[in-house]
Amino acid sequence: MKIKLMLLAVVFGLGSVFANPPAKKRILVYTKNGKGYVHQNIASSVAAWKKIGEANNLIVDVSDDPAVMNTENLAKYSCLVFSNTCNGIFDTEQQKQALVDYIHAGGAFVGVHSASDSEKDWPWYAAMVGGRFKRHPAFQSFEIKVVDQNHPSTSMLGERWTKEDECYYMNEFNPNNHILLAADMKTVKDSEKEAYPGRTFGDYLPLAWCHEFEGGRVFYTALGHDSKDYVDPVFLEHIKGGLLWALGGNPKESHSKKKSKK
Repeated sequence: MKIKLMLLAVVFGLGSVFANPPAKKRILVYTKNGKGYVHQNIASSVAAWKKIGEANNLIVDVSDDPAVMNTENLAKYSCLVFSNTCNGIFDTEQQKQALVDYIHAGGAFVGVHSASDSEKDWPWYAAMVGGRFKRHPAFQSFEIKVVDQNHPSTSMLGERWTKEDECYYMNEFNPNNHILLAADMKTVKDSEKEAYPGRTFGDYLPLAWCHEFEGGRVFYTALGHDSKDYVDPVFLEHIKGGLLWALGGNPKESHSKKKSKK
């Protein structure tokens, strides 16, 4: 009798699991550009994130409206993807605070390309992203050193990656960044290179990294200027790996909350 009851419990338990499958994770792809230069790659990047979401059982919402940056709305999302945001991307201090609170609650963040050129006067944002855009030389082919070949965003690359892109020169690096990719500055053509970055970083300038920040997980890549990147299988694997790293092992409800001044 006991065995029959145990079997019934197992059967009904399995039925409950299949009837209530785990909810899909939801991500927000945010593309707001303030006054100034607007990248022409946004539509292509949105299509790429939707494709990545579909292939990885994720619900993908897309918006360029700063009004989505409120605490109640952000609570729906397992990750925020700032895909080629630029310049001023928030309208109010309350919207900024909603992002801070989201990270403190253990939210994940992915920044692509000009996400580092957003909110130029907000130190907390630069520290969270991991650095701030300063300038770039002309779009060109250059070599990239794969510093960490074991990360999900780089494991498909080998030791070197030759790529056409804008080589972003950054400053205000967060010292906690775990560097994943670095531009080989010996291969970058730039007549003003000696002015900055000069020898500040030696021969290798960080281009992509990840870090844990005040309760959340952050992945950033400076690459992705060209619309063609967002149909390139290698680049798609790169940003997909960054997203999955940011999502992995990072349930928001399990993170301790750490407060920081904005």
